[in-house]
Amino acid sequence: MTTEQSESTGQAPPGSGLPDTAEMVRANEANWDARTPVHAASAFYGLDGSRHAEDWFAPFEWADLGELAGRDVLHLQCHLGTETAAFADRGARAVGLDFSAEAVAQARRLAERTGRDVEFVRSDVYRARQALGDRRFDVVYTGKGAVCYLPDLAAWARTVAALLRPGGTFYLVEFHPLLNALGPTPPADPDAPPLLLRHDYLAGRGALRSDTPTTYTDGPPLAGATTSYEWRHGIGEVVTAVVGAGLAVRTLRETEVLPWPRFASMVPDGSGWWRLPGTEPILPMLYALKAVKE
Repeated sequence: MTTEQSESTGQAPPGSGLPDTAEMVRANEANWDARTPVHAASAFYGLDGSRHAEDWFAPFEWADLGELAGRDVLHLQCHLGTETAAFADRGARAVGLDFSAEAVAQARRLAERTGRDVEFVRSDVYRARQALGDRRFDVVYTGKGAVCYLPDLAAWARTVAALLRPGGTFYLVEFHPLLNALGPTPPADPDAPPLLLRHDYLAGRGALRSDTPTTYTDGPPLAGATTSYEWRHGIGEVVTAVVGAGLAVRTLRETEVLPWPRFASMVPDGSGWWRLPGTEPILPMLYALKAVKE
């Protein structure tokens, strides 16, 4: 999970009061640099050994990805490299890429401490081809809080396609746009449903600005750089970008589970992940897209 830069600077919609895209991305980079030490020390990530690399994967991910031993796997927007480590544990030649200098430094320290042979490269997604040279991969993986930081999905998808070998697999596991659109009902309204649509599902209003002194893990407030920006992308927009880059979609899953309890009403699902209780509607929390470069 990290933030990325578009190939073009872009301009915010007129009257939005937002800076241009390049300025928003710079703010995101500073924000993720500030989050990294908090995340590295948090119980949420459990880098002290209290959590395992595979805790971040749903069982269906391994079924979709297949055998990874001996394969070249690139993890885009890898943040601390928690998922990247799981690929190495399964015998892949794993490379993680992230544009946050603090995150890459922390990921390298973690790999060294745990004895994993994982390479980490500092670059934003849109410049990954330049950063990686002529290297190509059997699998490109990304997700769980990554796509919302991409201002230009078409350029992102073209980059992914260029990084794959013929026959290679792109695998995205991401928070469902509906999950991002839901918000808890204020306690002052006890008769309303526990969750309501409170945010946009689709793109169209430009970036969403957030200014908060805390991050999504436990730990102290951020030491500055509290502003960040996110872009909404519906599933249709994601699929269209991937297909437009020449990749063939093989699987599109939607699932009602999350690796942590996003909402207070969520309950354990029996496999270490979380879902809404049976008294509430079954709603998609994550989606997974598998595509192949033919």
